Amino acid sequence: MASRMPGRDPADRSRRRFARRQWARRWLAWRYLVAVVALVAVVGGGLWLVYFSSWLSVAGVEVEGVGLLSAAQVRQAAAVPQGEPLARVDLDRVRARVEALAAVRSADVSRQWPDQVLIEVEERVAVAVVEIGGRWQGMDADGVVFRDYAQAPPELPRVETGATTGSEALREAALVVSALPADLRARVDHVEASTIDEISLQLHDGRTVEWGSAEDSELKARVVADLLAARKAQHYDVSVPGQPTTSG
Repeated sequence: MASRMPGRDPADRSRRRFARRQWARRWLAWRYLVAVVALVAVVGGGLWLVYFSSWLSVAGVEVEGVGLLSAAQVRQAAAVPQGEPLARVDLDRVRARVEALAAVRSADVSRQWPDQVLIEVEERVAVAVVEIGGRWQGMDADGVVFRDYAQAPPELPRVETGATTGSEALREAALVVSALPADLRARVDHVEASTIDEISLQLHDGRTVEWGSAEDSELKARVVADLLAARKAQHYDVSVPGQPTTSG
């Protein structure tokens, strides 16, 4: 009887197929495990690189939009920690510190990868000046006093206050000035603000405009312009713009 060739035995072939199937199943299971381990390693390495390593740490702070302030003043106020991982910088706290500067109306802070912080500043713009404690200070449209002047700029209306004038009245006066069209603003020598409801304009030619509060200021400005052109008077009252009066 002829002997069987090695590897040709059906039982042997069956064992080989079984072994291959077992190995395939084991590799399938191990393949998912290897993939998970590799993914964890990549994610963990990325997190370490971004949040803990010095490769992506803060190397500088760029400042844009300043004119009254210097970039150095903004950087000092921002207090961005040099060398801290950029991803861990608290942008909201940096923005709050910058906006605490009197001359800053608003600020936007962002990350500039790989290693910079960008601070974009919107500064306040003076619409009037007010004398406080013997100093001339600029006031923006929100009534915020934010800068000093050696002397009152001639192009800005002055706001004169009384003993009872508070911050709300200053804000109302600023809103009034902001609502004035350029031609009317040029005729104003100063604005008198006693309370939020007692604001008046003193014109360069000596005439007076009783304004009242800042409510309906745009309408009041149109009414005043028409009255100045139509009637010669010493005193104009537009505190109720629907029923303006003149006298003198």
